[in-house]
Amino acid sequence: MPDNLINELKSLLIEGLRLEEVNHEQIDPEAPLFGEGLGLDSIDALEIGVMLDRRYGVKITSNDERNPQIFASLKALAEFVAANRTR
Repeated sequence: MPDNLINELKSLLIEGLRLEEVNHEQIDPEAPLFGEGLGLDSIDALEIGVMLDRRYGVKITSNDERNPQIFASLKALAEFVAANRTR
């Protein structure tokens, strides 16, 4: 997994979700995005989906049964984006 994609996604999350109190170093690529990790919620997941579509051409639907795996961590999200991006 290229570090530059991980760093791009960190910036995308921080800026797109307005996580002003979070910096790049605080986001562990292996930590959960939801719950005890970054503490994101279902609305954040929808926003992330829209951001990924706009930036990378990646389509994630709310009823995709893979969503728990896709959104498990930043690393998992980056792997999904790398495998499915069209831009």
